[in-house]
Amino acid sequence: MKCRVRFGRLLATFRSHPMKHLFTAILAFSLFSSAFAAGKKSIVMIAGKPSHGPGQHEHNAGIQLLKKCLEQGAADQVDIKFHLNGEWPSQEELSAADTVVIYSDGGGGHPALQGDRLAQLDKEMKRGCGFLTLHYAVEPTIEKGGKEFIDWMGGCFEINWSVNPHWDANFKELPTHPISSGVKPFGTNDEWYFYMRFRPNMQGVTPILSDVAPDSTMSRPDGAHSGNPTVRESVKNKEKQHVAWACERADGGRGFGFTGGHYHKGWANDDQRKLVLNAILWTAKAKIPADGVASSVTEDDMKANLDLKPGQGLPEKPKPAAKAK
Repeated sequence: MKCRVRFGRLLATFRSHPMKHLFTAILAFSLFSSAFAAGKKSIVMIAGKPSHGPGQHEHNAGIQLLKKCLEQGAADQVDIKFHLNGEWPSQEELSAADTVVIYSDGGGGHPALQGDRLAQLDKEMKRGCGFLTLHYAVEPTIEKGGKEFIDWMGGCFEINWSVNPHWDANFKELPTHPISSGVKPFGTNDEWYFYMRFRPNMQGVTPILSDVAPDSTMSRPDGAHSGNPTVRESVKNKEKQHVAWACERADGGRGFGFTGGHYHKGWANDDQRKLVLNAILWTAKAKIPADGVASSVTEDDMKANLDLKPGQGLPEKPKPAAKAK
């Protein structure tokens, strides 16, 4: 209240002596804005470039939807900056971030693996910045990013070890953890990656979403993303597979990995969405409401900001003509 009164007086002074008090008014406005934002957590969200078919890997729409929902349920706690189509934030922005969220394709094209970006992120992680990746963004490469991702968020997808089948996962039990606040058991069909490369002995890692993968997840031949003897044995033994996890780091930072998110429609699931929104706050060391981050989405919200793809704003690709008999 005092800030508003003082700011009002400065504006009145500026009106009577515009040139003399211009600098003072600008400075006061800057200080007022800073005071208003004080105490909020800085969330930096990065969406990758378009990929896959309609309704799949909708990084740009997904990031903007999560931003909108986070501002619905935690506007008083967060200051969100977002970047689309693989755009990378400035060093100044990263240096102020309380957590970095990436939703993008992974592997060699991962936005965090380009140029010196790993080094930029490492600098922020060492001061305790949070790190959260969604779906394909949980996959760096073994040669570049693997060690860092395991350090920063406790685990990651590793080729010839982890797998990426589509299957119905049912999360019947959730751990007692701030990220699961207000989240009810749920199930969805998604490309739930599993058998991550975790830290030895799961040190500092807490599984958040786990289920026993059906035998059908091993129907493909062995391959970099499809299967290997080790994961086949794990599925055969009915071991629970972790598809979302949280970690706490020695530097005080927090990380979270979530392997779902292949289908944009998954964000319409209230419990899936709440879990990820909670995780963003948790990695930023913000307070999570007792019932989790409340948000709601409409059909229009789900259609907003979708990438232009055939059948989704672009003409359908013509079907090949039938061969004459």
